[in-house]
Amino acid sequence: MTQDAWQTELRSEQRRIEKMLSATLRAERGVPSRLRAAMRHSLLAGGKRLRPVLMLWTWDAAAAGRRRTPVDREAALAAACGLEMLHTYSLIHDDLPAMDDDVLRRGQPTCHVAFDEATAILAGDGLQALGLQRIAENSGSRAASAVIRVTRAIGPAGMVGGQQEDLDSEGQEIGSAGVQKIHRRKTGALLGVSYGLGGVLAGMDSSACDRLESAGVKLGLAFQCADDILDVVATAEQMGKSAGKDQAAGKATWVKLEGLEKTRARMKRYGASALRTLQETLPARTNTERLIHLSRMLWNRDH
Repeated sequence: MTQDAWQTELRSEQRRIEKMLSATLRAERGVPSRLRAAMRHSLLAGGKRLRPVLMLWTWDAAAAGRRRTPVDREAALAAACGLEMLHTYSLIHDDLPAMDDDVLRRGQPTCHVAFDEATAILAGDGLQALGLQRIAENSGSRAASAVIRVTRAIGPAGMVGGQQEDLDSEGQEIGSAGVQKIHRRKTGALLGVSYGLGGVLAGMDSSACDRLESAGVKLGLAFQCADDILDVVATAEQMGKSAGKDQAAGKATWVKLEGLEKTRARMKRYGASALRTLQETLPARTNTERLIHLSRMLWNRDH
């Protein structure tokens, strides 16, 4: 598959996701108008939609050749949109004054800047609940397994715990192992479950889904290495968010600890290891190739 071909498929997938995200919010009844507007502001502000596409393309690869899967592709798309709602909730809360205190996200004012802090908190809460609801409603016979896997990834021992450790580490000397622990939870857990959930909804067994999720966590670490590098070398316009924030906040990053070149080498090690696991776990079919291309883009990027 050529780069132009898989990127065309990526844009098409992104459009489908955008359409469903918009329709889902529009169809939700009884939501106060200001809260709905805040949720729309953050959810529909653009973004690469990497997590839902990764989940869908993992589903495609894992479902290839199977006579039956627990859900069809339209349901998998709806569950993937639920995953994007969870990601957006995490971004809204991550940007709050009490957390990273950021004013720019996806090239637009952050939710608490565009509205107010209380409304931003509630918008994040609303997207968290709606995202889990969409996953549960669209996971068929694997609903319990899907929700358990996702809540474990975003919960206090996963993404939320990683955020706490990130806050605790500001201004502290924690070493490379400490940075890895933070980002394995804060960034890696949600990216990892994007792959694992795709396997669950395609009907793969638990051990295979665990391998997919483990690969996704490593890709999350590679993604974070790229973020650490971009925080130093990229502009706010390139990133769509404030540049240099980690350094200004005294956050522990691999670049701060190891420098740019060693961080780049670390990034490539994580990425290469993850791609090997994906290729060993998923059937060797054409629709696996585009997943590999997109997975490689997680760290080979300029924004």
